[in-house]
Amino acid sequence: MRNLDVTVLRSFVAVAQTGGVTRAAGFLNLTQSAVSMQLKRLEELLGLELLDRTARRIALTAAGEQLLGYARRMVELNDEAFSKLTASEYAGEIRLGVPHDIVYPVIPLVLQRFAAEMPRMRVRLVTSYTAKLREDFSRGETDLILTTERSLGDGGTTLAEIALRWVGAPGGQVWRHRPLRLAQAVQCGFRPGVIERLNRADVDWTSVVETDSDRTVEATVSADLAVTALLEGTVPGQLTELPMGCGLPDLGTYMVNLYSNDQPGNEPVRLLSDLVRQAYETL
Repeated sequence: MRNLDVTVLRSFVAVAQTGGVTRAAGFLNLTQSAVSMQLKRLEELLGLELLDRTARRIALTAAGEQLLGYARRMVELNDEAFSKLTASEYAGEIRLGVPHDIVYPVIPLVLQRFAAEMPRMRVRLVTSYTAKLREDFSRGETDLILTTERSLGDGGTTLAEIALRWVGAPGGQVWRHRPLRLAQAVQCGFRPGVIERLNRADVDWTSVVETDSDRTVEATVSADLAVTALLEGTVPGQLTELPMGCGLPDLGTYMVNLYSNDQPGNEPVRLLSDLVRQAYETL
């Protein structure tokens, strides 16, 4: 009888979710060679090619896509059984605040790992703008938050520093027009800095939306009616980063900061904070 190793399946799922062996290895606290060897063993056991390694970003073959559903269920069932039999009896709810644009790719992986570690704890995910998240945290309405800021506030930890990029429609031309048509949500923390950089560079511009909806901004930009600014690596599939040297000013970088109420004895919040830190380290 041939058996599928849960450890190997866990590595396969991690590679599929993160899109690469290096990121998966960091997330699993394994070496890159160890993960590569596990994937090779899995392919040899099944006699199938599971990964398409011809592209820059690893993709799944048809067989790999078929296996992924089974692998996820097997890993989740393994973790659920282990946790129910061995985990400390923590139960309750944690409130995690995250800006809309940095939910992916880190937060789903973090939530998955946290649920495996503490299955009786529920994480309430709150998405909003940084200013609102900071207000909620100061009032004790959230247990930990991520923010995107130019600087680090008191009690916070910087997890990453990411470039802000100009974004438009694939093949779009509106970025060439003047006045520049800008679509940036009213409450977006990037808006003041974007406007400042445009004014400093003497770029004539006009705002074409008055909204707090990210979806409204995305629809406007994808129709090539305006450009917007987003953090590098967070651009939705229907939009694209504009090339460097497109005639628009450099937008600088923003910090991804973590603020956490992980007081001594608050083990669930401490664990969730640690998982967020580890996830950003792998990126």
